[in-house]
Amino acid sequence: MTDDIRLAFAHPSERAEASSQTPCDRISLRDYIVEVEIGAFQQERGTLQRVRFNVVVEVLPLTGPIDDDVDRILSYDKVTEAISIELEAERINLLETLAARVAERILLEPQAERVFVRIEKLDRGPFSLGVEIVRSRDGVDLAGQEHIEAPHPRMVYLSNDAIGSAHLTGWIDQLAAMEAPLIICVGPSDIVAPQAANAMAQRRIDLLAIEQNAWTLAARDRRCMVVGTRTELDWAMKNGQICIWAPSKIVLDAVDGPSASPRDAVALVAWFAGDMSAKELLVIGAGTPQAAVPVRAISSDVTDLT
Repeated sequence: MTDDIRLAFAHPSERAEASSQTPCDRISLRDYIVEVEIGAFQQERGTLQRVRFNVVVEVLPLTGPIDDDVDRILSYDKVTEAISIELEAERINLLETLAARVAERILLEPQAERVFVRIEKLDRGPFSLGVEIVRSRDGVDLAGQEHIEAPHPRMVYLSNDAIGSAHLTGWIDQLAAMEAPLIICVGPSDIVAPQAANAMAQRRIDLLAIEQNAWTLAARDRRCMVVGTRTELDWAMKNGQICIWAPSKIVLDAVDGPSASPRDAVALVAWFAGDMSAKELLVIGAGTPQAAVPVRAISSDVTDLT
């Protein structure tokens, strides 16, 4: 543990002595415990475990009187809110990832100069497992983070008939020429997937069946790249790359996941379109699903998609 981190969580008298060398004040959140699904191990999926947060934020002292005005200080609520936002954004595997995201979100606050984050898992044994990090404002690129709006993609669902259609290349030509980023989605192939008695195992099998079909489609057109993470999707949308969605990671890591089964691929894609705030969901060769975005369904015999 670095001396900075040790002092951040040390006794107040020791912290006060150390702080005399810097112009910063400190606010702290101690022993904040939440139950969350987190972890990279398979045994950690589908179950909640207790995670304890300790956070110390260094803030610049206020100039002039505070006037007992909460709007002039960095509220403790901003610290707990940062934790909640990151836990609700997606399921996270690593404490290191969570700690870094919480720290960076706190540093978006104009008063915050440096933040110390300690996160511990309390239910992995008769001990606590954790990480401790320190991040400073000058070490994190915060420019414009609150103001960058994610692209709104056009999402297209292709039935198996559509995937096998002679019109496929022409459709992709038209879609690639449209103004929005393109994400193509598919369901499983017509070959029946293996069956398992365990529901969680079957869910994974069905998601992998969709991904197998995604790779089959990618092999038909080199412009298309199979993508399975939100980070890759964000990069691809900003850089003009056509994506084919591999759903396993995003579906399994979703905090507020889909109610639709992977066997109902159109409904699953409709959920994903809403989650991505899609400009449009175009369904080729299947029925019209209920979705939170505009939906257009056309026959796989149609050649003109406009």
